[in-house]
Amino acid sequence: MIITIDGAAASGKSTVGALLAQSLGYLYFDTGVMYRAVTWAALDRRLEANNVEQVSQLAETLTIDVLPDGPNDGRQYTVLADGRDVTWAIRSPAVEKYVSLVSSYPRVRAALTAQQRRIASAGRVVMVGRDIGTVVLPDADLKVFLRASAEERARRRYRDSQAQGQNAGYQEILAAIQERDKQDIEKPISPLVPAEDAVIIDTDNLDIDTVVARLKELVTGAA
Repeated sequence: MIITIDGAAASGKSTVGALLAQSLGYLYFDTGVMYRAVTWAALDRRLEANNVEQVSQLAETLTIDVLPDGPNDGRQYTVLADGRDVTWAIRSPAVEKYVSLVSSYPRVRAALTAQQRRIASAGRVVMVGRDIGTVVLPDADLKVFLRASAEERARRRYRDSQAQGQNAGYQEILAAIQERDKQDIEKPISPLVPAEDAVIIDTDNLDIDTVVARLKELVTGAA
């Protein structure tokens, strides 16, 4: 099966997607890290995030690797940008601020979407993102869309930030998430919307195990 899980930032899709893939013996792939890696690389090179040409050229030449292992520091995977470990750097508020803009560029999306489809072509994959069920893999066997309030998502991101020793405050994170939501919903290319045939799950009052159990039930039903 090919399974897609879409949702807004910090809706829980990465965590439950990884656990679901592990339980099924499937490949887990969080496509959002690719856009974050491009955004981080642009900022690291002191490019202006609104310079479409320069950022697009970067996306077409940047080598992004996602590895299933790495240091034992709470990570689900290791993200390398031109060989540099940026797993935690791509979660910074600066990247959060600009990643939606960067991901709206047609050439950036084309470059990364092609890689995503190639990876999914082998099947047995849980692919996580924001437009996987609507654009990247519209013929997937099972499509899920996770929802959660901005406040709950900010609390989750704040806890993660504190655990990693980062200094971002809750209000700063909440503002970044709210702005990110606005950009994602309003962007003309691949806006954040559920696929028509997606199963929508609100995770505000659900713990991780409950959500994963629900996904397993859906997989059984779709098999």
